[in-house]
Order: sequence, then structure tokens, then C-alpha cells
Amino acid sequence: MHSNPIFLDNNGTTLLDPRVLEVMLPYLSNQYGNATSRHSFGRAARQALDQAREQVAEACGAHPSQVIFTASGTESDNFAIAGMAGDEQKQIAVSAIEHPAITRPAFAMRAYGHRVGVIAADQFGVVDSNSLEVALEKPTSLISVMLANNETGVIQNIAQLAEIAKSKGALIHTDAVQALGKIPVNFDALGVNAMTVSSHKINGPQGAGALILDKRVDIKPLLHGGGQERGLRSGTENVAAIVGFGAACALIKNEMEQRANITKLLRDTLEKNLKSLGGSIFGDKATRLPNTSFFAFNQIEGETLVMALDRKGFAVASGSACSSDSTEPSHVLMAMGVAPDLARGAVRVSFGANNTSEQLNAFLAVINDEVNRLRQLTAVTI
Repeated sequence: MHSNPIFLDNNGTTLLDPRVLEVMLPYLSNQYGNATSRHSFGRAARQALDQAREQVAEACGAHPSQVIFTASGTESDNFAIAGMAGDEQKQIAVSAIEHPAITRPAFAMRAYGHRVGVIAADQFGVVDSNSLEVALEKPTSLISVMLANNETGVIQNIAQLAEIAKSKGALIHTDAVQALGKIPVNFDALGVNAMTVSSHKINGPQGAGALILDKRVDIKPLLHGGGQERGLRSGTENVAAIVGFGAACALIKNEMEQRANITKLLRDTLEKNLKSLGGSIFGDKATRLPNTSFFAFNQIEGETLVMALDRKGFAVASGSACSSDSTEPSHVLMAMGVAPDLARGAVRVSFGANNTSEQLNAFLAVINDEVNRLRQLTAVTI
């Protein structure tokens, strides 16, 4: 095992930046005001939330009044689907490559009479605009297509899809959780009605997310109570986590390009090696996030390779960390038409700015050995 375990699963979560922790600490130890209180403690908490709201908005190309804080990206996705679907029993259309935080609440809405349409993706992992147009032939209240896929890293042309949706009178939401901090994200330029972002994917704390929402959209409240977050998401705010989210957003504003350059160099070097080993890279013909590589080797199970690498001190993912309750092949790869046997071999490496070329070299040596070892075992059992 590598002397210091190396984390290569940054699409699953990221290391809390020490600078973010430093900003959070006063709100974990000294500041105990409730932001709805009128006294000085409450006003200090409110001021901290207002600043974080401005920082998140700036990172997202939005106005602070459009930022609704939640506890996670999953909560924001559920809020968007349930809140924006409307009372009329129309179709909710989601892409075939969406995260379960979108697909599962969408299918749950069938209990209220809504239909669910699925928008196809092509072999490169790109959502098909023609499939969206076909789906919109049915009365549709809402569509949801993610900005960047959490498994392949493939980036979608959301602005184009938003134009199509709006031409048919449908609202459009995008899950930008994986995109924020890795590529420029601009809520206004995307032309969507709502957008999900999350703190722990950008070296902020877990337990904070946001739904960026066009104020003209009629959305049902997620939680009723004290009227926090414009009455849409009541409940005492997690001030420390939200402050950390804001601080992380402020950092990516200045550091995103540098982080992207670092991770892209690591990703490209990795994939050159993987291809020399006979690996298949999924989505590599499309525009992708700079840090993400999703790959497989014929006749090697993804879970087997992940566990072998873990024993050697390298943390990677098989498919998505967010759907770990499933042993089925990745639904994203199935939507792309990848053969099930190859899809079961899928492994995801996602780099962060704190990963180094030395770590990558160590990983390359280990994955070369493990792939060759597993191939020999496979050959013996065939």
C-alpha cells in the first residue's frame, strides 16, 4: 500500500480547503446567533449569510436575490423537480444521463399524475437536441438536463436546450454541481430558470448547497416554517457551512483557470497511459470537464479494479459515488450504447488541484501492475 493514501475521487467530494475552514471556525466556536434574531448576534449571522449569498451569486453569474440556500445538491434538485413541476399533470422530461437526485424525484412525481419523458444521449454522452424536441411534442412543464456529467465529465450545450424548452413553454433546470469550479458557470448566459450547485464539490464543507432561481418562476416551497430563504426553504440556516460555501466560491473565482490547467494535464497524461494499456475512455470525443476520466478494460470488473487500487492506497470510484447502492452497469454508459460487459468495468478517476504529478506517476505504476495481474487471473479462469 502507498504510504500516504492518495485521493483521486474529487467528483465524489473534495478536501476542505484550509482557507475555507479558517473562515468557518468563528461560526463553529464563537458565533451562535440565529440569523432571524434582531439582536447583535443575529445581525452578525445575517450579515455573514448575506456575504456568502453574494459570493455564491458571483461565482454563478447570478444576482444574490436568486440564491436559495439548501443543505445539498440533492436537496436542490428535489426542490426544483417537485417545486417547478406545477399542478397541471404534464410531462417532466429528464435526460437519460441525469444523476439519481434528478431521475428519482422525477419518477416519484408520477404519484401526483405527472408523466416522465426521457431525453436521449448519443454515443459520445451528449444530450440529443432532436430527442428533446420530440419529447416536447407532449405538454411539458419542466425539463432538467445537467450541465456536466458526474461520471463522464461531458459538458452539455444547455443554452441551446434552454432555447428549445422555452420555445415550447417549458421551464428548464440544470444540475451544475460538477461544473461549478471546473468551468465558467453563468446562470444568465445559460438561459435556464433554475440551477443547482453544491459546496463540497469545490473544496467547501459538506452540508451546503443552493438552488439558483429566476425570481419570476412560480415554485412551491420546499419547507414551511419560519419563512427563511424567501419563504421557500424554511429552517434555521447552517451559518458555518454557508459561510464556507461562500468562501469556497470566492476562491474558485480567482483560481479556477489554474486548477483546470493542473487537472487537465494530469487527466491527459493518465489517459495516454490508459490507452496504451488498451483501455476504453468514455466520452473522450466530446467536450469534457478538465479533471474527469471514465474508463474501462475489457474483462476486468470495475469494482474489482477499484478495490485492488484501494488496497494499494489509491481512492477511485466505479461509476458514481452517489449511486453506490447499485451493482448494475452505469445508466450513463447504457444511455451511450456501451456494451453492458464493458460498462461493468467502468472506473472513474477525478483529479483535484491538490493532486500532483508524483501522485499520478505512482498511480500509473500501480494501475499498470493491477490491470496486468487481473488480466492474467481472467485468462486463467476462462
